[in-house]
Amino acid sequence: MADLSWRTWARRMALAATAAGMLFGAPAHADPCQSGETVIRFSHVVTPAGNPKGDAAARLAARINAEMDGRACMQVFANAQLFDDDAVMEALLLGRVELAAPSLAKLEAYTLKYRLFDLPFLFKDAAAVDRFLGSEAGGTLLGAMRDLGFRGLAYWNSGLKQFSANRPLLLPADAAGLKFRIQPSDVAEAMISALGGTALRLPFRETRDALASGQVDGQENTWSNIYTQRFFAAQDGITETNHQLLAYLLVTSESWLNSLPGATRDQFLAIVAEVSAEANASVQRIERENRDRIVAAGVPIRALTSEQRQVWVEAMRPVWERFEGDIGRELIDAALDANRER
Repeated sequence: MADLSWRTWARRMALAATAAGMLFGAPAHADPCQSGETVIRFSHVVTPAGNPKGDAAARLAARINAEMDGRACMQVFANAQLFDDDAVMEALLLGRVELAAPSLAKLEAYTLKYRLFDLPFLFKDAAAVDRFLGSEAGGTLLGAMRDLGFRGLAYWNSGLKQFSANRPLLLPADAAGLKFRIQPSDVAEAMISALGGTALRLPFRETRDALASGQVDGQENTWSNIYTQRFFAAQDGITETNHQLLAYLLVTSESWLNSLPGATRDQFLAIVAEVSAEANASVQRIERENRDRIVAAGVPIRALTSEQRQVWVEAMRPVWERFEGDIGRELIDAALDANRER
């Protein structure tokens, strides 16, 4: 189960933030925001454009600043200018930011349910991901951290992950002995271990330098992150595994959301829902475009045959078995059901 001491601390912080009137979060009315507007600071770690999350954040800010002018103003801080994903959840409770979109893999300290999205080869394609995120089970999972003072607003899908390394990867055995950068995820670490490799947990912003210096031999990420961060520059090529989902939770604090006047809160949530739907609908196009840019840069992309893919799937079975108890069999079955075309 998740760290009980952290859960107790988080509850206390949420209550303290409410009681203090969000003392730490009293927003500074800096340009371009006007005096009297509710300032919504949105912190994320990717580039401000050319990436599904960065593009979605910019679109959300544009809508809020146009349609809620005079009442609310959103400022977006990209590239971890304010906080990285390891610190941003605490910052939400302290009122130092109002909105974040950390990777679901970063939320293990708060709930183990989101480990579902890290299970390797769970979803067969992007359409299956969309079906699950829009399902009843996916909607229920948004509220997995409400008892800690967080409100999940939407999933922002960023695509499926691909493996790259400094040598070709076609079968799991090809990864043996290699060091891979991963997010801080026990599931991802178990996945790399099952391949015979070594996992190194590094912040996203350090990945490119780690690849260039040889601190790690490979990584796993979406086409958009691989292209916009130039992860491919120090790699032999990319294997199109589509092995894991990279998704973000658009999240705020319950206390901040509940502090908004009713009409302001309703309009904010309506815009969030519309922008999230539009952003998720555009992910496959953005991912295809960035894949094409990687190809144009002369980087080899290796597709797996159905037989090769099945070898990877079989190698991951012990990982599924290890984490089934944390996630829950019902959730896993609901995700697997999404693989069936309707």
